[in-house]
Amino acid sequence: MNTYWKQASEEEAAYYRTVDLPAGKLHVYASDALYAELPNKVFEMANNNLLIPHAAYMSYTPDVHVGVGTCIGTTAVWKASEGYVSPSIIGNDIGCGMRVHVTNMHRNELKDVKVRRKLMRAMEKYVPVETHARGHFSDIRLEHILTKGVHGLPKKYVPDIYTPKKTTSFTHVECSKFHFDAAVLDLMPEAAWHRAHRQLGTLGSGNHFAEVQAVELDERNREVAEAWGLFDGQVIVMLHSGSRAWGGAVNQHGTKAIADWMRASGKGTPDPRLLFAPLGHAAADTYVHLMYSALNYAVVNRHLMAYGVREAFRDVFGTQVELRTLYDLMHNYAWEEQHDGERMFVHRKGATRSLPPQHPDNPKPYMDTGHPALIPGSMGSASYLMVGREGGAANYYSICHGAGRIRSRSATKQLVSVDEFAASLRIGTEEEVVVNQKTLDSIIDESPQAYKDVEQIIDSVVGAGLADVVAVCKPLATLKGA
Repeated sequence: MNTYWKQASEEEAAYYRTVDLPAGKLHVYASDALYAELPNKVFEMANNNLLIPHAAYMSYTPDVHVGVGTCIGTTAVWKASEGYVSPSIIGNDIGCGMRVHVTNMHRNELKDVKVRRKLMRAMEKYVPVETHARGHFSDIRLEHILTKGVHGLPKKYVPDIYTPKKTTSFTHVECSKFHFDAAVLDLMPEAAWHRAHRQLGTLGSGNHFAEVQAVELDERNREVAEAWGLFDGQVIVMLHSGSRAWGGAVNQHGTKAIADWMRASGKGTPDPRLLFAPLGHAAADTYVHLMYSALNYAVVNRHLMAYGVREAFRDVFGTQVELRTLYDLMHNYAWEEQHDGERMFVHRKGATRSLPPQHPDNPKPYMDTGHPALIPGSMGSASYLMVGREGGAANYYSICHGAGRIRSRSATKQLVSVDEFAASLRIGTEEEVVVNQKTLDSIIDESPQAYKDVEQIIDSVVGAGLADVVAVCKPLATLKGA
């Protein structure tokens, strides 16, 4: 795959380098400035990951930062025929990802800060944000959505199903249904089923959010943007959430057999938190099937959050408001992909797949343009809609998944004041980014000062020739869990 760099321009190569580690080669996509700031720990963790047998490829995106067992911002690849699965290179929040819905509204309709606050109150009503909040979907059968994805939802929760020519709920997603052996679900305890059912359609805490944004098209890709149905000033909603308690339970109960296999076979690395097992082994295959159930849950959870947001918009602005699905994608997962005619098992932990036009894995509506890659910024900063380029093949079409944390939550609370956070949200001005939380102190660990500069991240992705910017999305109001 690295043959691409023999043909890359000098400018693109400036955003890419290889690092020869004792266990193998690490590919890093980052500007000189971002690369210089990477701590030694990320290279130590990469070396541990490369100790997993038969690793074919491993890379970091520019938002890379230290995680548990594996850095967030990792793409790790094995041949499917001799592959391994690593829960550590997927992450605890399996299927965590992004979703964007586009409206037929202009930002001028949200110019009044009082209107934005009213909308936030309505959104909080329909999308619960408290840690132990119960969702509003008790009539949904959990086993249906675990096994069928969005196709397992009752019709009333798929509003566009009654207008087939306009339906986007099934077609404008990275994957609407993951197939797996449902017998593995019997391994999950009753408590996990109960908690996951309660949490359907809820936001979660940490860096999860539901944000109302205004679109600014990039002139260089205006044609692509308009093909996607975007226009300047358009109001959109960006959602970030995952598999909630179900994903956590899969990691708790689905990885025990992997840990047992590692102990029995004497396999391991210097990091005891780095788990892995060979595909084809019962422990690995059981985890993979359970992981797919969590991916189904995550996609449905974001769909139901968007359903709640749609209800909130209609409460505030009337039933003429439309919220069409632009795209839904994941950034914590592993699955098989075909690259250069060979089946590969690709892990992405905090990395986004971004395909160029005409790539056969594009959903049909996006075959001619490439699908939207949804990249959030930090609170108060812009987010981005991007599209993949052919050069992305060098990195298995992986790009960043956000800004990337540079400070721990505890460090951020010690170093950043509420006044600094308020200033970044432009509190008290007409441009205020309205937040649902009564006090900023409760979410200060999510302030932009905790993250890298997302503009530098995007600059590295574009500079490396992996993807291009289609639109910049400016925040208007943000729903957060404490």
